[in-house]
Parts: sequence; C-alpha cells; structure tokens
Amino acid sequence: MSAQPTRTAVVTGGAQGIGKAIARRLLHDGWSVVVLDADTGAVDAARSELAEAGSVTALPTDVGEAEQLERAFAAVAEVAPDGLDALFNVAGIMVEAPPEALTLSDWNRVIATNLTGAFLAARLAAPLLRRRGGAIVNVASTRAAMSEPHTEAYSAAKGGLVALTHALAISLGPDVRVNAVSPGWIDVSRAGSPPSARTPEELTAQDHAQHPAGRVGQPDDVAGLAVWLAGPEAGFVSGQEFTVDGGMTRKMIYS
Repeated sequence: MSAQPTRTAVVTGGAQGIGKAIARRLLHDGWSVVVLDADTGAVDAARSELAEAGSVTALPTDVGEAEQLERAFAAVAEVAPDGLDALFNVAGIMVEAPPEALTLSDWNRVIATNLTGAFLAARLAAPLLRRRGGAIVNVASTRAAMSEPHTEAYSAAKGGLVALTHALAISLGPDVRVNAVSPGWIDVSRAGSPPSARTPEELTAQDHAQHPAGRVGQPDDVAGLAVWLAGPEAGFVSGQEFTVDGGMTRKMIYS
C-alpha cells in the first residue's frame, strides 16, 4: 500500500496568536505548513520554533499587499507542486478610534488586511486547492454580529469575511469547501512569537466567569475546530460560520 502524500496548508497570520496555534496543530497532525505573516521578527522566531514540530516554510508577507501575496503563492506552488490541501485566512489587524477620528487610511488598511487579503489569498490558492479537493477556513469574529465602541473598520471587515465565506463556498464548490470560524474573546497575549513579544493580559475571575463555558478562550480552542473543518471528516460542511466564544453570544445580559 502506497503512503498517502503529505497534506499542505497555508496559514496567513501564522506566526502569532490564533494563526500560530493553527500552524502548530497542523504540524502535530502531520501536515506541511507554509506560514505567511507581516511581522518579520515573528516569522523568524516561528520558523525556528515550529520547525521542531514538522515541515514548515515561513515567509514574511503582508496580505494587504497584492504583489507580496502573489510572490508568496508563487513560492507555495513550488513547495506544493501537486496542489494545496487547505488555506487558513487568519491575518488581521485592529484599529480602534471613534468614527469621527478614524482616518480613511486606517479604514483602508484594516479592510485591506482583514478582508481584501483573504479574498486575494483565496483567489490565488483556488487553482492549487482544486487539484486536491481542498478547503478554505476563514477566521472571522463575533464582532461580525456584535460590537464594542470604536471598532467600525474591524467589525465591517469581519462581517464582510463571513459573507465572503458563503459566496466563495458557492463559487468554488464542489471542488473546494469554504467555512468560517468566528472567535469571541481569545487570550492571544501569551501566544506571541517570541513569547516576550506580547504583554500577558491580566485576566480576572470576572473575565472568566462571564463566559458560560467558565473561562476566556485560548488560541488552541479555535485551532481544533479550524483544522477539523479543513479535514475529510468535515467533507459535507461548506458555507457555514461556527462561533467559538464560550457561549457569550447566547447570553442575555440585563443591568
């Protein structure tokens, strides 16, 4: 019996936070991973750290810049000449400002990174994914459906990403499945690369208790579902959004 070929995935924003957790989970499961991230320091650190877990290629890439993405996917085609099994669109940035103070430049930067970059990555990955019957998993946010003040650009981008998910699922199916995961409060402060790159968030008992699940989420909580959605057990799942928020969006709050 011939051995099954190694599955290959691209993870944008894969050098830190949720993206890094997804990359680590994929490597643990035997995948080959290509990490794209705009933070060159994080890329260098993740390349060294993740290499201990398996086959990883890490490329400094700003997904908000079309030319950089094109160069990155040219490299992906060389790493995976037989095709790609999964694309995880995780890269994202936040700019918080009152609507009157949010500059057009900052608005465009958030939309370019969080939404346009995901579309461009999907467009570039589609021919490679079709060869392998692959999948796309977009990491959106519960902010697509609920908001804190001064998050207009981020919320708009994540709402667009949820809509983009079902649009791509229809356009690329049946060859490529497309789904979204929408995290709630995920503590990424301890998932920097290197760990010292972020200041750990001081979480209180109240922070944990307000979640029906009893705690604030961790990057691995998202990674497990995201990787499952890219695999064969999720073969009949496409065009869907899955919320990972410890039950917070189902909790009625009265003052």
